[in-house]
Amino acid sequence: MPDLALADVRVLDLGTDVPGPYCAKLLADYGADVIKVEPLEGDPSRRTGPFPDDLPHPDTSGLFLYLNANKRGITLDYSTRSGRMLLDKLIGWADMVIENNLP
Repeated sequence: MPDLALADVRVLDLGTDVPGPYCAKLLADYGADVIKVEPLEGDPSRRTGPFPDDLPHPDTSGLFLYLNANKRGITLDYSTRSGRMLLDKLIGWADMVIENNLP
């Protein structure tokens, strides 16, 4: 299989719900190395269905799983000093940062 078009691109996904994660998903589908950063309580899309057998669980949200396929993921509290230091390192690692949060 040939290399994918974006195999040498590194993306930090700080987006929530649908818009930011969907943008990052498209890049991941073309081979970009994407790290999804979630708050400690998880991305809000984890609480949105569909769910298998209609049993809500943050690890089985169809929307979340679709939007975050082909990504690596971490949780991070960047309101703390150590969390902010890690976020700064991740931003330095990334070629691009995607976010859709309010200021």
